[in-house]
Amino acid sequence: MEELSIFVDESGDAGETSTYYLITIVLHDQAKDISEVLEPYEADLRARRVADIPMHLGPLLNGNDDYKGLGVSTRKALLNSFRVMADKLPFQYMTFAYRKSEYADYRSLFTNMKRDLVLTIFDNLDFFQKFEKVKVYYDNGQSVVTNALHDAVEYALARDAVIYRDAKPADYRLFQLADYICTLELTALKYQVHTETATDRMFFGQWGSFKKNYLKKLRRHRLG
Repeated sequence: MEELSIFVDESGDAGETSTYYLITIVLHDQAKDISEVLEPYEADLRARRVADIPMHLGPLLNGNDDYKGLGVSTRKALLNSFRVMADKLPFQYMTFAYRKSEYADYRSLFTNMKRDLVLTIFDNLDFFQKFEKVKVYYDNGQSVVTNALHDAVEYALARDAVIYRDAKPADYRLFQLADYICTLELTALKYQVHTETATDRMFFGQWGSFKKNYLKKLRRHRLG
């Protein structure tokens, strides 16, 4: 039985705090084993004598949460190790980005998100329909994402082919990957409109360096 796993993460909020709202969807064909990629990553962390902290790129960049107390050099090493692993993982992804000021309200944002999800699924229907099971992993962090996922995936695919599960990033590397991608795509938006921060430049360099070392490699995995 062919099985597709979908891991979902978002950046931003439905209120007025953030400029952008992004949703990233990581797609993994369960027939493609990832253990041979994960093992060298975990071995590298042990060799560097750093903790195996579940990737949460925003706090890593800013030294918050589980990364509090870790120096910049250690956080850069963690980021580089994860980047090398991510480059080798067998996955595809989609990211949808919305500048919230362009939408009148929450309902308008949700409507556009659902539309974009449905259209992308239909544009890639041959890919999705080859799987007998589709499992969606999401921590239900934002109701707008939960509603859009349920409506779009169940509308475009057979309802009985979808299994929803609450998920925690610590349990799944591919969930951590979704977080990593979402933050990188947000960072790309910031560079493009010259609103990147000093922290962004400290970890990624100037736009050309970020594009070469992170964005181009990541976007080879985009669906379609």
